[in-house]
Amino acid sequence: MILTKFIFHKLLGWKIDGEFNKDIPKSVVIVVPHTSWHDFYVGVFARRILRTKINFVAKKELFKWPFGAYFRWMGGTPLDRTGGLNKVDAIAKIFSEKKEFRMALAPEGTRKKVDRWKTGFYYIALKAKVPIIPVAFDYKTKTVKVGAAFYPTGNLEEDLIVLHKFYDGVVGKIPQYT
Repeated sequence: MILTKFIFHKLLGWKIDGEFNKDIPKSVVIVVPHTSWHDFYVGVFARRILRTKINFVAKKELFKWPFGAYFRWMGGTPLDRTGGLNKVDAIAKIFSEKKEFRMALAPEGTRKKVDRWKTGFYYIALKAKVPIIPVAFDYKTKTVKVGAAFYPTGNLEEDLIVLHKFYDGVVGKIPQYT
C-alpha cells in the first residue's frame, strides 16, 4: 500500500477527493470522462488506495484460460447472456447474486467524445435497486473525485441533469474528447 500511494501521489501527482460509503455494498459506479487507456491504471491505483472493491462485467469468453483468473482477480465477473436475458436483466441478476458488487463502467461507451451517454447504467441501477456513484478522473487537477450515492428516481432526463452536474469542469486525459 505504501508503494501504491507513493507512485499515485508522489510520482504521478494524483490526489483523491471523496470516498466510497462502506455501508453501500452494491452500486453502479460511472466513471466520466473516459478518454484514454490511462484511465485504467488511475482507477486501479485509486481503488487500492480507497480500499474499495470495484468490479466490472465482460463477456464470459474473456474469462477462459489464460486470462480468466487475472480478470476475476481484478474484479471481473463474466456476463452470460444465454437464456434470452438482455444485458440489463443479466447484470441485475449478477447484483442479486452478490453480497458486495460495485460495477464500474463508462457511460460514454467509448473513449471518443460523445453527445449523449448510453443509458444502460441507469436502467441497471433501477432494475438492481442500487445507487449510482459518480466518479471523475480530472486530469486538469489530477484528482479522482468520488461523489455521493445517487438513487435514480425513474425520471431519466431529470436524473441525468443531476448526474451531469457532478462532472462540470472535469477534463479528461484527451481534453478534446471531454
